[in-house]
Amino acid sequence: MKMKTKLFYSLMATAFILGCQPKKETKKETKDESPNVVLFLVDDLGWTDLGSYGSELYRTPHVDALAKQGVKFTNAYSACTVCSPTRASIMTGKYPARINCTDWIEGHIRPFAKYQVPDWTMHIDPADSTLAESLRSKGYSTVHIGKWHLGEEEQYWPENHGFDKNIGGWRKGGPNKVKKVGGYFTPYNNPRLEDGPEGEYLTERLSQEAVSYIDDHKSGPFFMNFWLYNVHTPLEAKADKIEKYNKLVNKEALQSNPIYAAMVEHMDEALGAVVNKLKAEGLYDNTIIIFASDNGGLTGTRGVEGRKPRVTSNHPLKSGKGDIYEGGVRTPFIVSWPKKIKPKETDALAISTDIYPTVLGLINQEPSGIPFDGKNLSSLLLEGGAIDRDALYWHYPHYHTEGAEPYSAIRKGDWKLISVYGEEQPKLYNLETDISESNDLVDQYPEMAKALLKQLNNWKQEVKAQDPMPNPNYDPKRENKWR
Repeated sequence: MKMKTKLFYSLMATAFILGCQPKKETKKETKDESPNVVLFLVDDLGWTDLGSYGSELYRTPHVDALAKQGVKFTNAYSACTVCSPTRASIMTGKYPARINCTDWIEGHIRPFAKYQVPDWTMHIDPADSTLAESLRSKGYSTVHIGKWHLGEEEQYWPENHGFDKNIGGWRKGGPNKVKKVGGYFTPYNNPRLEDGPEGEYLTERLSQEAVSYIDDHKSGPFFMNFWLYNVHTPLEAKADKIEKYNKLVNKEALQSNPIYAAMVEHMDEALGAVVNKLKAEGLYDNTIIIFASDNGGLTGTRGVEGRKPRVTSNHPLKSGKGDIYEGGVRTPFIVSWPKKIKPKETDALAISTDIYPTVLGLINQEPSGIPFDGKNLSSLLLEGGAIDRDALYWHYPHYHTEGAEPYSAIRKGDWKLISVYGEEQPKLYNLETDISESNDLVDQYPEMAKALLKQLNNWKQEVKAQDPMPNPNYDPKRENKWR
């Protein structure tokens, strides 16, 4: 009996000692220390295409909830008025002019216009470190889902720029129809996405892939680059959603396209599927979610004032995608991380080049000497600190069917100056008092215009921006013809 008692107390003491020892770090603790990152990029989503940004038609409850739970930026921009350069700026943290990726891959050509546009780089240079490569080097699993449009050849596709897995990303900038078959409905005609069952909608399929990826990588950390094809043309959505908006549309309103409205809702539901899965797995609080658009909303008006938009409206902003004004480059931008970022709205200037250094800043990683053009916004997001930013810049030495002529621009404080090649003087606007860019102040403030133009030209010289050249084939009678 004494032996049994002695053995009992010995075992109890051993258990007590073991219980007092520090526990080994578990996978969950490691996951909590390294936040997951989800970058949700929408194609052609305008500044006012969300309920939280002023739309009275489009239903976006999931994005609106994210805006309430995170930091909502009201002065955020894409680095270009079209998609590929902005996407390159996100992946590299550099201005499109610096990396010479200044137009969408393929581009528009006007062979008889006044200017001959320069050749541009139609991919990300393998020498440039990408956000995915940086995160993978920090132990992140990486996946690209959706549109890529950053290279015609496979060597430039996501799997060769730091992504462990690529679902749906290739050379095309929109859903691929072949002889009027495919598009947003299967068959997708996409070498990086297997076809689904009849009637499957592309955006729903991609959100299912995202949910499955989270399920397989919930031990984390992971980086999900979820770049939707929505809301890019062709305008296609499920019939029930179109019918829903047919009943809601006010045909006299600026935003009045029921198919586009349905596509916006499909986009919102894709974000909702990812958020709901993160919550179900207990990952949401420690996941950084960044929501952005690659350029302004497509109005389809070819820059003509007074015409009713056939796609969307960016009102009160002027014009839209493919044009030089605010409607072409001002975009929604939201950053959420419930564990560390308190909800607020900010009018701080931000641009797509900021995403890369900001992600590294949020996860406490040094950029390893990468010469970013973007700013690290983490102090603003985490502590409410100010950003040391002097100005934002754009350079688009190309033509676009929606209105853009070759131009460069600068925003400094409330002032925005636009310099169009071939025009005698720049345009000058005060965005604080004239967000619609309807009152050119260049004659009233010539010294301000002169100073901004000098700063813009100095920046162009610093990044080695390419200029368009006089076109030897210029023909005034045919200058508006496109190839």
